[in-house]
Amino acid sequence: MTVSQNPPGPLVGAPWLAARLGGPDLVVLDASVAPHRGADRRIPGARPFDLDGDLSDHTTELPHVMPAAAAFERAMRDLGLDDRATVVVYDGAGLHSSARAWWMLRAMGFDRAAVLDGGLPAWEAAGLPVERLAPDYEGPRGSFTARPRAGLLVDSAAVAAALADPAATVLDARTPERFAGTAPEPRPGLRGGHMPGALNLPFGDLKGPDGLMRPAGELWQAFASLAGERERLYFSCGSGVTACVLALGAELAGYRDLAVYDGSWSEWGLPSNRPVVTGG
Repeated sequence: MTVSQNPPGPLVGAPWLAARLGGPDLVVLDASVAPHRGADRRIPGARPFDLDGDLSDHTTELPHVMPAAAAFERAMRDLGLDDRATVVVYDGAGLHSSARAWWMLRAMGFDRAAVLDGGLPAWEAAGLPVERLAPDYEGPRGSFTARPRAGLLVDSAAVAAALADPAATVLDARTPERFAGTAPEPRPGLRGGHMPGALNLPFGDLKGPDGLMRPAGELWQAFASLAGERERLYFSCGSGVTACVLALGAELAGYRDLAVYDGSWSEWGLPSNRPVVTGG
């Protein structure tokens, strides 16, 4: 029996991937970032989606900013990715930076990508095989074509407009302590607190005690309790990474009008005239 390679949605489980691993046109990407890399192991055949390397724009001092379309296309081709491929992305933390890779692919016009629910921890907990980590992909280059989509990754001006828009909600994925400004930011030089009008939804709240994404109904309740009837959602975090976990959760909950603030607090929190408030 032929097993379909097309993911059933933006999230797949370890059994789904295990049944297709090594199949034609299936590419597995490891999007782990320090300190959450899977030590010296990976899912067999996984290729490194390096958010700290080529897959961030290093012409800016902001971390994890989306590279230009031509640079992203080149990086994907270097990883052997073709337009016809199906991609599953995971990370060593379980559900942290893999959603960022998924959202970047979507922003570049590629829709056949999914996040592995629970990441490497869930894979290993299921007793599935791992292999020694290989730092580089050495296979043939791919033919990936970047087709950028406007509005999925936005700048500070778009977020400022959203904060003033009664039809939009801005959700911050950082911890409550960082959101309130009672805990220091991990990056030096940033102000504490949050954007006036933003609401706090820590990305960890979307995961259950097993490390897997919560069911769609629970996700919808988490978003609707903050957004109400508003369906245009903007997401921010520390550097644009875990904001994409909120984007993934919102997609699973049935929301479709979504945007991620690429610079996130690494930009907004810099000393400037952008307004910042503290407290809950």
